[in-house]
Amino acid sequence: MSNYQLTYFKIRGRAETARYIFAYSGIKYEENMIEMADWPNIKKSLLFKQIPVLKVDDTVLNQSTAIARYLAKETGIAGKSNLEQAQVDAIVDTINDFMNMFPWTEKDLAVKQKITEDVFANNIPLLLDGLSELLGDRMWFVGDSVTWADFHWAVCSITLTNLSAGILQNYPTLLALKERVESLPKIAAWIEQRPKTPL
Repeated sequence: MSNYQLTYFKIRGRAETARYIFAYSGIKYEENMIEMADWPNIKKSLLFKQIPVLKVDDTVLNQSTAIARYLAKETGIAGKSNLEQAQVDAIVDTINDFMNMFPWTEKDLAVKQKITEDVFANNIPLLLDGLSELLGDRMWFVGDSVTWADFHWAVCSITLTNLSAGILQNYPTLLALKERVESLPKIAAWIEQRPKTPL
Protein backbone atom coordinates (compact mmCIF):
# COMPACT_ATOMS: atom_id res chain seq x y z
CA MET A 1 0.00 0.00 0.00
CA SER A 2 1.38 3.39 -1.01
CA ASN A 3 1.70 6.34 1.34
CA TYR A 4 -0.21 9.43 0.24
CA GLN A 5 0.16 13.09 1.21
CA LEU A 6 -2.20 15.66 -0.33
CA THR A 7 -1.14 19.31 -0.11
CA TYR A 8 -3.62 22.12 -0.71
CA PHE A 9 -5.17 25.17 0.90
CA LYS A 10 -7.76 24.80 3.65
CA ILE A 11 -10.61 25.06 1.14
CA ARG A 12 -12.48 22.65 -1.14
CA GLY A 13 -11.22 24.15 -4.39
CA ARG A 14 -9.22 21.98 -6.74
CA ALA A 15 -8.38 19.25 -4.22
CA GLU A 16 -11.90 18.29 -3.17
CA THR A 17 -12.54 15.71 -5.88
CA ALA A 18 -9.42 13.84 -4.75
CA ARG A 19 -10.63 14.07 -1.15
CA TYR A 20 -13.99 12.56 -2.17
CA ILE A 21 -12.14 9.66 -3.80
CA PHE A 22 -10.02 9.11 -0.71
CA ALA A 23 -13.11 9.23 1.49
CA TYR A 24 -15.17 6.90 -0.70
CA SER A 25 -12.39 4.35 -1.05
CA GLY A 26 -11.38 4.43 2.61
CA ILE A 27 -7.71 4.89 1.72
CA LYS A 28 -5.71 6.57 4.47
CA TYR A 29 -3.77 9.68 3.50
CA GLU A 30 -2.05 12.63 5.12
CA GLU A 31 -3.91 15.89 4.62
CA ASN A 32 -1.50 18.80 4.46
CA MET A 33 -3.84 21.80 4.55
CA ILE A 34 -1.76 24.94 4.32
CA GLU A 35 -2.59 28.44 5.46
CA MET A 36 -2.50 31.28 2.93
CA ALA A 37 0.18 32.99 5.03
CA ASP A 38 2.49 29.99 4.53
CA TRP A 39 1.91 29.74 0.78
CA PRO A 40 4.78 32.02 -0.41
CA ASN A 41 7.39 29.85 1.31
CA ILE A 42 5.81 26.56 0.25
CA LYS A 43 5.43 27.82 -3.32
CA LYS A 44 9.20 28.25 -3.63
CA SER A 45 9.73 24.54 -3.08
CA LEU A 46 7.32 23.38 -5.82
CA LEU A 47 8.44 22.56 -9.33
CA PHE A 48 5.55 24.35 -11.06
CA LYS A 49 4.63 26.68 -8.15
CA GLN A 50 1.09 25.26 -8.03
CA ILE A 51 -1.06 23.16 -5.74
CA PRO A 52 -2.64 20.72 -5.18
CA VAL A 53 0.16 18.21 -5.24
CA LEU A 54 -0.09 14.56 -4.25
CA LYS A 55 2.96 12.76 -2.94
CA VAL A 56 2.75 9.02 -3.63
CA ASP A 57 5.61 7.49 -1.66
CA ASP A 58 8.56 9.42 -3.17
CA THR A 59 6.80 10.60 -6.34
CA VAL A 60 5.10 14.01 -6.53
CA LEU A 61 2.10 14.49 -8.84
CA ASN A 62 0.77 17.92 -9.74
CA GLN A 63 -2.42 18.95 -11.56
CA SER A 64 -5.70 18.34 -9.76
CA THR A 65 -7.33 16.41 -12.61
CA ALA A 66 -4.33 14.11 -13.07
CA ILE A 67 -4.31 13.46 -9.31
CA ALA A 68 -8.00 12.61 -9.21
CA ARG A 69 -7.77 10.45 -12.33
CA TYR A 70 -4.86 8.48 -10.88
CA LEU A 71 -6.72 7.90 -7.61
CA ALA A 72 -9.88 6.92 -9.47
CA LYS A 73 -7.97 4.30 -11.47
CA GLU A 74 -6.32 2.99 -8.31
CA THR A 75 -9.69 2.63 -6.59
CA GLY A 76 -11.79 1.31 -9.48
CA ILE A 77 -14.06 4.29 -10.11
CA ALA A 78 -12.52 5.58 -13.35
CA GLY A 79 -14.88 3.63 -15.62
CA LYS A 80 -15.11 -0.09 -16.31
CA SER A 81 -13.67 0.00 -19.85
CA ASN A 82 -11.41 2.24 -21.88
CA LEU A 83 -14.48 3.77 -23.50
CA GLU A 84 -16.15 4.44 -20.16
CA GLN A 85 -12.92 6.00 -18.89
CA ALA A 86 -12.88 8.28 -21.93
CA GLN A 87 -16.51 9.26 -21.27
CA VAL A 88 -15.67 10.05 -17.65
CA ASP A 89 -12.63 12.10 -18.68
CA ALA A 90 -14.72 14.02 -21.21
CA ILE A 91 -17.29 14.96 -18.56
CA VAL A 92 -14.63 16.10 -16.09
CA ASP A 93 -12.73 18.07 -18.73
CA THR A 94 -15.95 19.72 -19.93
CA ILE A 95 -16.92 20.76 -16.40
CA ASN A 96 -13.40 22.16 -15.91
CA ASP A 97 -13.60 24.13 -19.16
CA PHE A 98 -16.69 25.93 -17.87
CA MET A 99 -15.49 26.35 -14.28
CA ASN A 100 -12.26 27.90 -15.58
CA MET A 101 -14.30 30.65 -17.23
CA PHE A 102 -14.87 32.24 -13.83
CA PRO A 103 -12.42 35.05 -12.93
CA TRP A 104 -11.01 33.34 -9.81
CA THR A 105 -7.88 35.49 -9.62
CA GLU A 106 -9.37 38.85 -10.70
CA LYS A 107 -8.59 41.53 -8.11
CA ASP A 108 -11.01 44.21 -9.31
CA LEU A 109 -14.31 43.28 -7.65
CA ALA A 110 -16.47 45.14 -10.18
CA VAL A 111 -14.76 43.39 -13.09
CA LYS A 112 -14.98 40.06 -11.26
CA GLN A 113 -18.71 40.47 -10.68
CA LYS A 114 -19.39 41.43 -14.30
CA ILE A 115 -17.46 38.48 -15.71
CA THR A 116 -19.14 36.11 -13.24
CA GLU A 117 -22.59 37.38 -14.24
CA ASP A 118 -21.71 36.95 -17.92
CA VAL A 119 -20.53 33.38 -17.34
CA PHE A 120 -23.76 32.52 -15.55
CA ALA A 121 -25.86 34.17 -18.24
CA ASN A 122 -24.11 32.85 -21.33
CA ASN A 123 -22.06 29.77 -20.48
CA ILE A 124 -23.26 27.85 -17.43
CA PRO A 125 -26.69 27.11 -18.98
CA LEU A 126 -24.85 25.36 -21.84
CA LEU A 127 -22.99 23.21 -19.33
CA LEU A 128 -26.10 22.37 -17.32
CA ASP A 129 -28.24 21.64 -20.39
CA GLY A 130 -25.57 19.32 -21.74
CA LEU A 131 -24.95 17.50 -18.47
CA SER A 132 -28.68 17.11 -17.89
CA GLU A 133 -29.17 15.59 -21.33
CA LEU A 134 -26.15 13.34 -20.87
CA LEU A 135 -27.39 12.06 -17.50
CA GLY A 136 -30.97 11.52 -18.67
CA ASP A 137 -32.86 9.36 -16.19
CA ARG A 138 -29.85 7.31 -15.10
CA MET A 139 -28.42 7.31 -11.58
CA TRP A 140 -24.83 8.02 -12.68
CA PHE A 141 -23.20 9.80 -15.60
CA VAL A 142 -21.38 6.77 -17.02
CA GLY A 143 -22.28 3.10 -16.82
CA ASP A 144 -24.23 1.53 -14.00
CA SER A 145 -22.11 2.61 -11.02
CA VAL A 146 -20.60 5.74 -9.54
CA THR A 147 -17.45 7.21 -11.09
CA TRP A 148 -15.26 10.14 -10.22
CA ALA A 149 -17.14 12.20 -12.84
CA ASP A 150 -20.13 12.09 -10.47
CA PHE A 151 -17.87 13.20 -7.62
CA HIS A 152 -16.42 16.04 -9.69
CA TRP A 153 -19.88 17.27 -10.61
CA ALA A 154 -20.97 17.17 -6.96
CA VAL A 155 -17.93 19.18 -5.90
CA CYS A 156 -18.23 21.81 -8.65
CA SER A 157 -21.99 22.14 -8.17
CA ILE A 158 -21.36 23.34 -4.60
CA THR A 159 -19.32 26.21 -6.00
CA LEU A 160 -21.98 27.01 -8.59
CA THR A 161 -24.78 27.12 -6.01
CA ASN A 162 -22.65 29.19 -3.64
CA LEU A 163 -22.22 31.75 -6.41
CA SER A 164 -25.84 31.55 -7.60
CA ALA A 165 -28.19 29.88 -5.13
CA GLY A 166 -30.98 28.93 -7.52
CA ILE A 167 -28.87 27.85 -10.46
CA LEU A 168 -29.94 24.17 -10.27
CA GLN A 169 -33.67 24.73 -9.69
CA ASN A 170 -34.47 23.85 -13.31
CA TYR A 171 -32.14 20.84 -13.30
CA PRO A 172 -33.67 18.38 -10.85
CA THR A 173 -31.74 15.35 -12.11
CA LEU A 174 -28.40 17.13 -11.69
CA LEU A 175 -29.40 18.27 -8.22
CA ALA A 176 -30.46 14.73 -7.37
CA LEU A 177 -27.09 13.40 -8.58
CA LYS A 178 -25.27 15.88 -6.34
CA GLU A 179 -27.40 14.75 -3.39
CA ARG A 180 -26.85 11.08 -4.27
CA VAL A 181 -23.10 11.55 -4.14
CA GLU A 182 -23.27 13.51 -0.90
CA SER A 183 -25.40 10.80 0.72
CA LEU A 184 -22.83 8.05 0.10
CA PRO A 185 -21.94 7.18 3.73
CA LYS A 186 -18.17 7.74 3.60
CA ILE A 187 -18.51 10.96 1.59
CA ALA A 188 -21.26 12.18 3.93
CA ALA A 189 -18.87 11.57 6.84
CA TRP A 190 -16.13 13.58 5.11
CA ILE A 191 -18.52 16.46 4.35
CA GLU A 192 -19.51 16.56 8.02
CA GLN A 193 -15.91 16.89 9.22
CA ARG A 194 -14.29 19.05 6.52
CA PRO A 195 -13.55 22.74 7.15
CA LYS A 196 -16.55 24.96 6.39
CA THR A 197 -15.35 27.34 3.69
CA PRO A 198 -17.03 29.31 0.88
CA LEU A 199 -14.81 27.80 -1.83
